[in-house]
Amino acid sequence: MSEAPYQSLYRRYRPRRFVEVRGQDHVSLPLRNSVREGTVHHAYLFSGPRGTGKTSTARILARALNCLAPEDGEPCGACDSCVAIAAGASLDVHELDAASNNGVEAMRDLVARAALGTPGRWKVYIIDEVHMLSTAASNALLKTLEEPPPHVVFVLATTDPQKVLPTIQSRCQHFEFRLLGGELLSGLLRDVSADAGLGLASEAIDLAVRRGHGSARDALSVLDQLAAAGTIDDETEALDDLVEGIAERDPGLVLTAVAQATAAGRDPQRLATDLIQQLRNGFLATMAPDLVAVPDDTAKRLAEQAARLGTATLVRAIETLGGALVDMREALDARVCLEVALVRLARPELDTSSAALVERIERLERAAPANPAPAEPAGPPPAGPPAPSRPARTEDGPGAGVGGSTRPSPSAPAGGPSEARAALGALRQRGQPGTGSRSPQGRAAPAADPAGGRPSAERPRSAPSPAGAPPGSGGADLPSRDLITQAWGDTILASLKGRARALYRVGRFVSVSDGAVAFALPNEAHRRMCDGHRAEVEQALGTHFGRPVPLRLIVDPSGEVPSDGPGGGGGGADEVEDLASLDPDELTEAPAAPAHPAERLLQAFPGAQEVEG
Repeated sequence: MSEAPYQSLYRRYRPRRFVEVRGQDHVSLPLRNSVREGTVHHAYLFSGPRGTGKTSTARILARALNCLAPEDGEPCGACDSCVAIAAGASLDVHELDAASNNGVEAMRDLVARAALGTPGRWKVYIIDEVHMLSTAASNALLKTLEEPPPHVVFVLATTDPQKVLPTIQSRCQHFEFRLLGGELLSGLLRDVSADAGLGLASEAIDLAVRRGHGSARDALSVLDQLAAAGTIDDETEALDDLVEGIAERDPGLVLTAVAQATAAGRDPQRLATDLIQQLRNGFLATMAPDLVAVPDDTAKRLAEQAARLGTATLVRAIETLGGALVDMREALDARVCLEVALVRLARPELDTSSAALVERIERLERAAPANPAPAEPAGPPPAGPPAPSRPARTEDGPGAGVGGSTRPSPSAPAGGPSEARAALGALRQRGQPGTGSRSPQGRAAPAADPAGGRPSAERPRSAPSPAGAPPGSGGADLPSRDLITQAWGDTILASLKGRARALYRVGRFVSVSDGAVAFALPNEAHRRMCDGHRAEVEQALGTHFGRPVPLRLIVDPSGEVPSDGPGGGGGGADEVEDLASLDPDELTEAPAAPAHPAERLLQAFPGAQEVEG
């Protein structure tokens, strides 16, 4: 007796009971209950991807309806009717392929034969790929589909339910079949491999699951092929190299991976399609892990790759490779299109599209620290204090404030001009004309800085620290000299009141030692005047740094702070004392300068006349 011909795995292990249909409990359970309770509908529409069990479930329903000894809604599989339906020799089940019988004549013949009786209790029509029916054929089926003979049940199967006429869908109970998850599909393949005695390694099972893409029939076909080949031709390594090259921004790595894959005989279009699928699975693994139809360990690896790439890179890669696939259809060399697309993905700066710019911004955001620490000043510490920050003045003119203060000048008194008080600008201008004009006491007013327009005393002076007191040395609980100098010029000096600010602005911090901060002043007389405001300055320092900062006033031994004062004309500290003794509340706004240039010239040259030409 000759042996039976070999039968492929997906045919040999086709499910024969509702309970054997994996991953479609939402379909098999209602159908089983309907058979058990006798509430079977006259028409069903099964839709879903290929290889998910639509035709197999329709045959199980036909067997359950005509089984002579059903068991809780399941066919027994041993009676004559079950055996005949399984062998395809039953007169009670009629399968029709709508792809090859899509004309109106085929539907008219089906309608004419539907009323004829059969040996079984139910006559089941299974019409596969029903969306391929022409409009005339669908309309010819409508009336019989809506009101068939009492013993007739229609089961329509399709992979594209959108193309089925709405009038047909409305006459059927619609069940949607789903792709199988990775773990579910892996379990099915392991059971089949063990039952068939294939002896395949787990790597072969995983490869069949990946290539099956959720379809049981496709996965079993791949498993059959691997069993026949006896070797595993895993293409994942090339895909991983491509993803690695994109993540590491290495064009050489992606080009090498493409060269190795094509040298091994892989088609560039197939390589691009597989890479898109892997990137999509990685995208889903991060956004919706339940939708990834791969084993858990593979899903974890894909999620790690997606995390390295970033969402913007993933989306741009899928879009770029999709566009490259379209270009490959008409390209002379499809490999060139793929290589160009991969190089653009590996080097975003070569791509000027908005998606590439978004990707580069996202990469910079991921690289930036969440809470960046303040940067310490680089290089050697500055020898002198930086120029104090000067807030914007509220008014222009000589009466805008003392030492850069933002306090507006007081208005003129209500008593009239006779009671007006002298402005600070007028006090400075009571000497001889010129940049070095002297005050009534014989002291020189500070000369203006040609570069910045402010007195030269306000410009920071650089000087090395005194011997034996290196910058930044001192108590461990006190801030460094550099930090104090920076804070002093930025905020602390400007926060002092007018008298203290005028006295302390000509000094500088020289060291931090012996639990105190040394502040150097030009001479002993100036130091005694500043000593009266030391508590105020220490309070301002402590408030800024959040801890006590003792202050030690010294006379600058290096002589870098000039004793002749800010003007350089011999008055020096005495002028500072004179300015510090002024009460800002007694100062008034200086007269506004003439707006017209001609008026200013007439004031500068008494006796001159304006001639209008």
